[in-house]
Amino acid sequence: MNAKERQMVAYHEVGHALVSALQKNRQPVQKITIIPRTMGSLGYVMNMPEEERYLLTKDELLAQITTLLGGRAAEIVQFGSVTTGASNDIERATELARSMVTQYGMSDKMGPMSLESVKNRYLDGGRVKNCSDETGTLIDDEVRSILLDCQQKATEILNSNKNSLDKISEFLLEKENITGDEFMKLIEKC
Repeated sequence: MNAKERQMVAYHEVGHALVSALQKNRQPVQKITIIPRTMGSLGYVMNMPEEERYLLTKDELLAQITTLLGGRAAEIVQFGSVTTGASNDIERATELARSMVTQYGMSDKMGPMSLESVKNRYLDGGRVKNCSDETGTLIDDEVRSILLDCQQKATEILNSNKNSLDKISEFLLEKENITGDEFMKLIEKC
């Protein structure tokens, strides 16, 4: 990576971490790194739940989506543009939002209705639509609305904490790795 890309990756990853840390329904940050991995990511944030969970609330899922979009929001806040670096985050956020709407009945517009089923979770995990094309369009609109709301929330969090975003990104650029404890101490200092 060139220096500009390293900076963009640092802001992206710190964006995820800050959005995660500054939300109510969050998972603690364990590590932030900008050392590329072989799986194609240029950096990552590791979040670990404080306890093993089997159920998630709507608010917890929305917090996860907001965190996933925190990297892209950091790119917008810092650089006024977005990169291809958020593609996996967007895919995962979209999958969560779609599941909320089509499987979990967590959409006020769509109600408690099963609109998609997952066929054979252990093989291909493909989805089967249980609705009309018109309802499919409404599902797409609702998923888009959730994603846009969560991205807006992530952007607001980062705009309100721009000093922390800058200082922690600078620290990450210098150190390349930050532990969860270091990260929390940096937030307290900013």
